[in-house]
Amino acid sequence: MVLGRITDGVARGVENTVSGVSEALFEPVIRLGVTGLSRAGKTVFITSLVANLLDRGRMPQFSASPRIGAAFLQPQPDDTLPRFDYETHLGALTGASPHWPESTRAISELRLSLRVQPGGFFGGIWGGLAGPRTVHLDIIDYPGEWLLDLGLMGKTYAQWSEETLTRIDARTEAAKFMALARAEDGALRLEEDRAQGLARAFTAYLVAARAAGWSDCTPGRFLLPGDLAGSPVLTFAPLPKPDQTPRGSLWREMERRFEAYKSRVVRPFFHDHFARLDRQIVLMDVLGAIHSGPAALEDLRRTMAEILTAFRPGANGFLSNLLLGKRVDRILFAATKADHLHHSQHPRLTAITEALLRDARDRAAFAGAQVQAMSIAALRATVEELRPYDGAERGFVRGMVLGSGKQAAFYPGELPQDPAHLLTPARKGASEWLEADYAVMNFAPARLTLKPGEGPPHIRLDRAADFLLSDRLG
Repeated sequence: MVLGRITDGVARGVENTVSGVSEALFEPVIRLGVTGLSRAGKTVFITSLVANLLDRGRMPQFSASPRIGAAFLQPQPDDTLPRFDYETHLGALTGASPHWPESTRAISELRLSLRVQPGGFFGGIWGGLAGPRTVHLDIIDYPGEWLLDLGLMGKTYAQWSEETLTRIDARTEAAKFMALARAEDGALRLEEDRAQGLARAFTAYLVAARAAGWSDCTPGRFLLPGDLAGSPVLTFAPLPKPDQTPRGSLWREMERRFEAYKSRVVRPFFHDHFARLDRQIVLMDVLGAIHSGPAALEDLRRTMAEILTAFRPGANGFLSNLLLGKRVDRILFAATKADHLHHSQHPRLTAITEALLRDARDRAAFAGAQVQAMSIAALRATVEELRPYDGAERGFVRGMVLGSGKQAAFYPGELPQDPAHLLTPARKGASEWLEADYAVMNFAPARLTLKPGEGPPHIRLDRAADFLLSDRLG
């Protein structure tokens, strides 16, 4: 039996190696992971990216565009994953009554195949002989909360409990749960109704924290449980560690369920999906964090720096892809909703994003990955105008206010030229911005009239695609 398992393993390894060689030589695949935290715009990004790759009239900065002869959707290669519902989401954005599509609730996949004429000197020589080749772009959409869970893998239940309770202690959203946790004695014998009550209270905190703009909302499946809802693997919570943790106690059972969550939920996601990515974009609602205040901005900085290690950044090589597994070699951190600002402020938003991610970028670049930050809008929902305001001419944006059906012009405030004016008070624990207020407005998608060959309007989506894809489409 043991020999049979070994033989099966060797056979699967040979099969995977042959498949990898075939893929690398004939129809290469780019596996692009798309994630971000709540309200960052993952669904809109994927929908607009695919639409603009199918019809490339709005992609002047996508350098591979002239070499693409055709683009078409195909069934995704993984039969166990749901298909990203591109057509429904595009209809929501471009229909007669446009609206934002439903946000990501689970992992999904979409395959876009591109017929590409090889470029460059050798492409000109050999391309005429061999003709165009097919490159598959597999887009894997997964919730950002699941990404944060990868940080749990190196922690014990005691470490996670202590860190979590310390971090959330002063948050108003956690007041009810913290009162229950402090009153609990983990050394007492497990009573299931108490465990469930603690888990419900902790889940309620996570829901409130996410709504308030906090980024560190883990475990992620507590927010997006799917078919795990109500299972023991989602029935635990952080607790103060008692002096004694006898067998059968509440603490020991919480510890067991925490370990089960890591082994049965987090680890399979890493091995089955995440570890197979070779390109990644992380969408960030930087404007929303700024609006929420210094603590939310610092929370976003710390969260993104911590989770970068999960990307296994590094330069891919031919043999390493086939034999040792892929490593993410390009990572794009994108501040979304750039259309909520006049274009004159876009460089400042990008500079803030770069400064916000300095620790994370340095860590990835040191490992060999190319990392870039930019500000984008996957779907442009506003137009710009100049208006007198507060004694000067200011850049406004105008759009349809979400839920009102009315147009409004909006001035969000002036972002600082020096990102340190935001990041320094955030690091020092300031409770509010002293020099300015930063406002946000929720806009609905505008009604579109698209010409043949044009995808939806955007801001710098072509530059994002160029960074993530063009080098593999040569």
